[in-house]
Amino acid sequence: MRIWRPVITGFQAIIVLVLAVGASVIGAATLPGGAWWGLLPAVVGIALLARKPLRRWRVARRTFPQERCDWLADRVPFYAQLGESERRRFERDVQFFLSEQRFEGVKGASLTDELRLSVAAGAALLLHGRPDWEWPTRRTILVYPDRFDDTYHESAFASLDGMIHAQGPIIFSKKAIEKSWSDAHDGDNVVLHEMAHVFDTLREGASGTPSFLNPRSAESWRGIVQEEMEKASRGSSLLRPYAASSPGELFAVAVENFFEKPGALADRHSELYEALSAFFNLDPRPVEEGMDV
Repeated sequence: MRIWRPVITGFQAIIVLVLAVGASVIGAATLPGGAWWGLLPAVVGIALLARKPLRRWRVARRTFPQERCDWLADRVPFYAQLGESERRRFERDVQFFLSEQRFEGVKGASLTDELRLSVAAGAALLLHGRPDWEWPTRRTILVYPDRFDDTYHESAFASLDGMIHAQGPIIFSKKAIEKSWSDAHDGDNVVLHEMAHVFDTLREGASGTPSFLNPRSAESWRGIVQEEMEKASRGSSLLRPYAASSPGELFAVAVENFFEKPGALADRHSELYEALSAFFNLDPRPVEEGMDV
């Protein structure tokens, strides 16, 4: 994520300029000294354009707490193997996410700094290889104490650890978040799973074709997904059987394994691994395996 995005900001500045010129022309034709009215939309527009970059600039200047650095180094292997400058960028993305997303505890779930960091780390991880990408949308993150069902109630039969809505909140079980990073190599991470769904639901629901995917690669990607779903349904896949339930779940489960079992995924599902590596623009395999991060 960037403090400011020159292309987007430039386009928005052109719109502000056009509005300012239009206001000046109309004002000059209808009011004495009315040309100066063009300054009003310009001032308002510039203030609005500068708001987010200034807020991020202030956030980026904050010291990243050492306890957060230690937690990331202990729980997120990809962060641990980054160089100094790349770590700083990862930490900055974490801080941007924490400052811009809203967290709410449901049914008495307490929201600790570690829990918030657990979610923000997932967002920073998915975005790290693409610095020009932004977290797709601003959402409320709801946290339940334990598993819930599709009516958002806890019960002895509840089975959901996480859920997202296309235009609504991201919902997590607190226990599932805490478990996500307890073993960084088990391929079971509800944070990465649900955040992968966010990338997948922006255009047409959970289709299994992530929204940022180059359209020229979409057909090839869908072929890979179909083949991998068949493997998962036969039990001949590194991915757990749940991946066979839909293209969207295949993508989300694959993302979990891409970041937590990169070596095994590359060995057993090389085409899927290469597609995910191209999409995220990174290779999370450990450096000692002879790979670059």
